[in-house]
Amino acid sequence: MASPQTDARDSHEGFDTTHPEIRAAIERALAEDIGSGDITSRLTVPAELYATGSFLARQDLVLAGIELIPLIYEVRGGAQFHTTATSGASFHAGDVIATVYGRARTLLECERVALNFLQRLSGIATLARKHVDAVAGTKARVLDTRKTTPGLRQLEKRAAAAGGATNHRQGLFDAVLIKNNHITAAGGVSKALERCRSFEGPIEIEVRTRTELDEALSAGARSLLLDNLTPAEAKDWITHIAGRATVELSGGIDLRTIRAYAEAGPDYISCGAITHSATAVDISFRLDL
Repeated sequence: MASPQTDARDSHEGFDTTHPEIRAAIERALAEDIGSGDITSRLTVPAELYATGSFLARQDLVLAGIELIPLIYEVRGGAQFHTTATSGASFHAGDVIATVYGRARTLLECERVALNFLQRLSGIATLARKHVDAVAGTKARVLDTRKTTPGLRQLEKRAAAAGGATNHRQGLFDAVLIKNNHITAAGGVSKALERCRSFEGPIEIEVRTRTELDEALSAGARSLLLDNLTPAEAKDWITHIAGRATVELSGGIDLRTIRAYAEAGPDYISCGAITHSATAVDISFRLDL
């Protein structure tokens, strides 16, 4: 992709919650967990009882998804939510992330859904930040991918951006990425590129051999995806490209190897692990009367 969206670390403006898929995800999660009602809270907690709840970081983390929490309470009747943090903020173990005041039953029935979103999304942001930090001082920018949890892509890509990664395409609809199977179906690199000339957005093509690389450059490719190369091979190919096209590296790149790939000189490195292998961070919720 020739022009991925602006790096969130440079222009982060918070975690946009206006997309309709985000509201739908929240409503589905609450319906899944609460169903016909929180039986335990109804039996043990007086209906008129009000309480304060605190969200606590149990480990060092990069926060993501905090902007969802007021929406979660809104769906269940509302509560007074307070935080000075936004997605992208760093927290240490023991820090209070946010507080909420409202009916105790409401706080308890929303607890798990709120934590599930915060823990999962902050896990992605935390892992994204580690990848971004690992390439600091090089020109490479870290991209996320489409390897997201089905139905949660909007949220997970926002979490990756909160951690400093650059969002790659959102789906199959907003950019052209010609991969090996497209090349096979089209009858070759040149034919695949030629059939995309009418598209006005970003066009990127994957090349698997030096022959395909030279064919793509001769056909006017301006954005190349180099997949499954070693760092040494990547450096050799990038030297050969010599600035004639932007270069994205991909293929099993993780925290152990990303620095070596970044030093090979690519413009972008895509890491599916940021979303598909992120571990939920430890955030807890404490209720006080």
